[in-house]
Amino acid sequence: MAEKMSPSPGGGITPLQQMLASGTGAILTSLFVTPLDVVKIRLQAQRTPFSKGNPAGAGQGLQPVPLASSPRGWKCFLYCNGLMDHLYVCQNGNGCTAWYKAPGHFTGTLDAFVKITRYEGIRSLWSGLPPTLVMAVPATVIYFTTYDQLRDYLHARMGSWSHYIPLLAGALARLGAVTVISPLELIRTKMQSQQLSYRELRACIQSAVAQDGWLSLWRGWGPTVLRDVPFSALYWFNYELVRTWLCRQAWLDGATFMVSFASGAISGTVAAVLTLPFDVVKTQRQIELGDSEVHPVTASKPSSTWLLMQRIRAESGTRGLFAGFLPRVIKVAPACAIMISTYEFGKSFFQKLNQEQQLRGL
Repeated sequence: MAEKMSPSPGGGITPLQQMLASGTGAILTSLFVTPLDVVKIRLQAQRTPFSKGNPAGAGQGLQPVPLASSPRGWKCFLYCNGLMDHLYVCQNGNGCTAWYKAPGHFTGTLDAFVKITRYEGIRSLWSGLPPTLVMAVPATVIYFTTYDQLRDYLHARMGSWSHYIPLLAGALARLGAVTVISPLELIRTKMQSQQLSYRELRACIQSAVAQDGWLSLWRGWGPTVLRDVPFSALYWFNYELVRTWLCRQAWLDGATFMVSFASGAISGTVAAVLTLPFDVVKTQRQIELGDSEVHPVTASKPSSTWLLMQRIRAESGTRGLFAGFLPRVIKVAPACAIMISTYEFGKSFFQKLNQEQQLRGL
């Protein structure tokens, strides 16, 4: 399917149709990436099981890693699906049995795929899918729809600066999505860690707001913005450039599905590499957040982003800020490719549908 390479490629469809296209993309991306995470978690589990955890890998980031920060056992579990990062609270392994089962003996990724499918059923490869969709779909819908709306708005008012519109629109769209989703992520972490009912949760939130103000609902917002906003700006800027270049090379009037797929993979890889240090810091801050929800008394005061980067560099050198390079690229590249190509395909579908309806009405 092709889309027109116009200044306003999102035109011709309604915001609701953009939401449907982005929601479909988020679901398909999660379906594809979740098995990769489940396998990765199980491979890591046989190296660092819950009962023998140590926090040395906490700064590695970018991987779904359990963290032990006290003798009482594992408490936090970071799960990343390429679209969203999720923090799950597990005490001594309880509550994570859907993802973390007794470690088997796997010799590699392919061996893990085969054994998990054979002995636990193919459904086990999608163990983390429901909680992923709960956060990934609404966040992605907000993000992609906002980006298209902002890009079209800016195109109408920034003619001479149109080259930089994807950069600005991508940054603003991600900022908005992170700001909306951040309190929901905090609330969900609190519910998981303390087993709260909705009534208890409301009382807990009211107490936190009364004590620390409304801004307390956006804890962890800063490092998330530092990683996601530059990533988004770089991603969309490079995506538009690469897509245009590929269309010219192939003498195409519009981007095909494969052009969008390749452009998404390339731009996602570039953005992932350039924002890697912020991702390592974001992982540390997420773990700190989960730890403070489990043991609020013993939890240490969160460090600033700059201090965390200095600490990581002092402990592991500059390479420590780029830890998890390969896992991040392996996950982000296909996730970005699937998401954007599905989204563009969905928009093309709705554009054609709308055009046909207009023709019938004439």
